[in-house]
Amino acid sequence: MDTMIELPAMRRSAELAPNTADADSRTVEVVWSAGARVRRATFFGEAYDEELSLDPAHVRLDRLNAGAPFLKVHELDTLDAVIGSVVPGSARIENGRGIALVRISERADVEPIWRDIQAGHIRAVSIGYQVHRFEVSKPEAARELWRAVDWTPFEVSAVAVGADPAAGFRAQHPLHDCVLHRRDAPSTTKGPIPMTDKTQTPPSDAATPATTQPTEPVETEDTTMTEPKAAAPDPKVAVVETRAQPKTQATPAADTEAVATRAREAERDRVSTIYDLAGRLNLERGFAEDLVKRGVSVDESRRLILDQVAAKSDETRTFPHVSVTLGGRDERITRRDAVANALLHRYSPTLFQLDDAARQYRGMTLLELARESLGNAGVNTRGLSRDEVATRALHSTSDFPEILSAVTNKTLRQAYEAYPRTFMLFCRQVLATDFKAMHRVQLGEAPQLLEVGESGEFKRGTLGESKESYKVKTYGRVVAITRQTLINDDLDAFTRIPAMYGNSIAQLESDVVWGIITANPAMADGNALFHTTHKNLAGTGAALAVDAVGAARAAMAKQTGLDKKTVLNVRPAFLIVPASLELKAEQLVAQNLVPAATSSVVPQSIRTLAPISEPRLDAASETAWYLAASPNQIDTIEYAYLEGQQGAYIETRNGFDVDGVEIKCRLDFGAKAIDWRGLYKNPGA
Repeated sequence: MDTMIELPAMRRSAELAPNTADADSRTVEVVWSAGARVRRATFFGEAYDEELSLDPAHVRLDRLNAGAPFLKVHELDTLDAVIGSVVPGSARIENGRGIALVRISERADVEPIWRDIQAGHIRAVSIGYQVHRFEVSKPEAARELWRAVDWTPFEVSAVAVGADPAAGFRAQHPLHDCVLHRRDAPSTTKGPIPMTDKTQTPPSDAATPATTQPTEPVETEDTTMTEPKAAAPDPKVAVVETRAQPKTQATPAADTEAVATRAREAERDRVSTIYDLAGRLNLERGFAEDLVKRGVSVDESRRLILDQVAAKSDETRTFPHVSVTLGGRDERITRRDAVANALLHRYSPTLFQLDDAARQYRGMTLLELARESLGNAGVNTRGLSRDEVATRALHSTSDFPEILSAVTNKTLRQAYEAYPRTFMLFCRQVLATDFKAMHRVQLGEAPQLLEVGESGEFKRGTLGESKESYKVKTYGRVVAITRQTLINDDLDAFTRIPAMYGNSIAQLESDVVWGIITANPAMADGNALFHTTHKNLAGTGAALAVDAVGAARAAMAKQTGLDKKTVLNVRPAFLIVPASLELKAEQLVAQNLVPAATSSVVPQSIRTLAPISEPRLDAASETAWYLAASPNQIDTIEYAYLEGQQGAYIETRNGFDVDGVEIKCRLDFGAKAIDWRGLYKNPGA
């Protein structure tokens, strides 16, 4: 009798021969099967023996000889698990054993495994295979023998410990069809029975006389195969059999067999029904497994399953409102942006124009907006006091905290960007990936080219270098806005305070950068930024005038490289002065002056200088002035933000120490003079 079943891929221990390892070719021979019998069991615990036939006509070697993978402990879901492959054409059957040559990968992570194989520490391997046809026989006083007469090995794996021949195991794998041919049973069909959802099986009843004709066939659910020690059945492995009932006189042995058959069929029906109900109602498989293990009846299982569904339904959280998409945006986001825009327009009508969607919120107080946000989140605010509304709005799942956060962020950003930061014109901005020290190598000029004579060789040159280093630092502050602010409708607390923080952060950046100019710190060579050794400091001070600027410009042009020879011809682009000299600097570079005498003519090269006035310089000196080159020509001062945190950054959260909202402002910033040759200072007079 032939029966069609569905089986997963199987695994079986094998043997690796370390003494055959070849270090040059990175190959080793494996005995992937010796055909030993392995004990297995059906889902109902009926034990049987499995034997792999090693008749060359019964083994499909195509996949091995096509270069099947050599895996790490049967891992089928990652590419890193492939540690080698079967040498194509090396798989064969010799003297009743399956043999193949495996080549090990040259990847670095595979090298330790290869060394352990050579040393003999790893000796065990296992194969994965699929069986397409079993011949089933029943020796006397023994278990059924399932002999695989058509099967395919498809992978070989290295394992830590080889399994006992009687302890083969299955792994999760797509199912495949397999034919069971029972040689000791009369055939009731002309060929294999295809796998279907239900198979008609004649009922067996011990009470029915042998002369009675069989009743109409009844339908039974497919059943499942698993391991002998498995904790729960696997519904993907189905076994279906159709057995013909011989018409013989009833005997006590037949009665016993009939009772056992009915018991097995009833158990199969119970198990399949429980798993089917649990699966259709999306319950966890573990819940169904528990019912099966405890032997709960079908009726009781139905009741428990319905109770579990009801319990899960009670746990599901529902909301009285529905989120509707308007124009591709969530209604909640659209409403939140509209409320934020109304508050920003109320703060500064000239800076923030009122959107059409925000007009309905224009005249509402903060407390009214808080009450509406709670209502949109499904919170009933009827009868709540002003204090209760404020407290719940600041500590709930409503969108009111997000609205306040959007308002504070926009006002802070607007104020931060509006503050004049004069240093950005002549300094270079970079991004730091972390808070570690950043090293900036100041490369020298390229060596001069030398004439190469006939048949002569090129001479080598070197680049001089000097290294400066600095790192990004974190600056921050936290301020709290209490619920009293919300109750008092004090919008300034959510707008003016962040705006002041924006100004403060921009001022901090200017303080750091201009502090480098006024403090005149030491460079990597041990000399100050402005020093006579660096040839960027005037020996005697001179008032801001054409002649003094001309002398400073000439000094910058004559700056040399690190080899002290090459002239860099640095050209200044900016004239930097304290606020007290701002007017004089503007007059000096003015384009519309017509001097009465030739000696008063301001050269075009000086008139092209861009004046920068910075009041922070007055605290150090009201007479000193500076020239700076463009950062595109040569390095001057470099400033850095932490990557992803450029400029001011603000966060809001529900207060823990205070009853309200906490606003945290943070700046990750650093600056350093990288090269002195792009800067020049005159102490003035």
